[in-house]
Formats: sequence, C-alpha cells, structure tokens
Amino acid sequence: MRALPVGDDALLVEVDSGEQAQALHAELVRRREEGRITVREIVPAARTVLLDGLADPGRLAAELTEGALPPPAPPPHGTVEIPVRYDGPDLAEVAAHWGVADADVPRIHAAAEFRVAFCGFAPGFGYLTGLPAGCAVPRRATPRTAVPPGSVALAGPYTGVYPRSSPGGWQLIGTTDTVLWDPARVPAALLSPGTRVRFVRVRTGAAT
Repeated sequence: MRALPVGDDALLVEVDSGEQAQALHAELVRRREEGRITVREIVPAARTVLLDGLADPGRLAAELTEGALPPPAPPPHGTVEIPVRYDGPDLAEVAAHWGVADADVPRIHAAAEFRVAFCGFAPGFGYLTGLPAGCAVPRRATPRTAVPPGSVALAGPYTGVYPRSSPGGWQLIGTTDTVLWDPARVPAALLSPGTRVRFVRVRTGAAT
C-alpha cells in the first residue's frame, strides 16, 4: 500500500488491484463503525481508497503502510436483482468480442454474479465486477452523445447501468426499468460499494 496526502485532512491509499481496493474499503468501513478511526468519507475507486476528513492523516498513513493488506472482504448479505431486456444495440458487437453467438450473450451475462467495486461518473452509477474471465470488452471508438437511462452496458471488465441520460462510450447490451438513483429514496442510490447484483433476464415477445 502507498498512502499519499491530499490537502490537510485526507489520504489517497493506492493498492495493486481492484480486489485489494474492495478489501481495504471494507476494512476501513469496519474500523469506522467500531470507532477506531474518525473519517468523514471513505470513497473506493478502481485501485485506490480516498479517506476525507481525518483528524490525523499522518498517523493513519503510517499505520496502513506498515501493516499487511486486509484479507478479501466477505460477501455482503443479500443480492439486488435487476431485471434486464437484452435488446442493446451493441449486443452483436459484444458477441463478436466474446467469440459467441448473439443469443449466448444474455445467457453468459445473466449467469454471472456481480459486485459493486466502486461508484462514480454519475449519481447512482456503479462499476460492477464479475464478468467471466476473457469477457472484457473495449469501449466504443466513438462515444454516443446520449445514452438512454436504464441502459445496461459493458466496458473493460465492468458492467454498469446508466441511471440517467448522458454521453457514454460503453457497449450497450440491454435495458432495465430499475431506478438506480432516486433522491426521494433513502438511500438515494440503489447500489453502493460491496453490493452484490444479479441481472435477471426478462423475455419479451421477440428473442432477447
């Protein structure tokens, strides 16, 4: 681990992998719940965890860098199920990247169990890991100027669901009516780091 100061009261902790970042995030949340650290925000990313609002960032930096990485975080209880229609415009392109028939993409994707590694880009947007090995796909060479809300998409090793219309370069494989971000809901975000997710295939009149 490497801990870098950010301003007067924050640390950015770097690790080597997304799995280590998830484990570190879970450990730091546990320490905050136990009262062992006082911190305003704990924000995971692909291979970092940001701690903001620390009383003594130097002490915590020394403690983290001198200690061992925590073991993998245990899976949280419960799973969020997201119904999805596999009708995305990039489904055939994803099938070509995977070397399978178009009809196999929904089966492969819906069979996987995902976990929210971190959140960002837009309120309610989670970066979900869990694609089978070898199923990472590149972003589109030309991003779309507007991706519809509810679009289920792939980029690199991640799956995501667009909570609102926005530009985007991810490969679109399906759509869902699930609301990812609702300011009137507590919490507003359906997904948070560590949440387990399953995509449930919804069949329509046509093959999906």
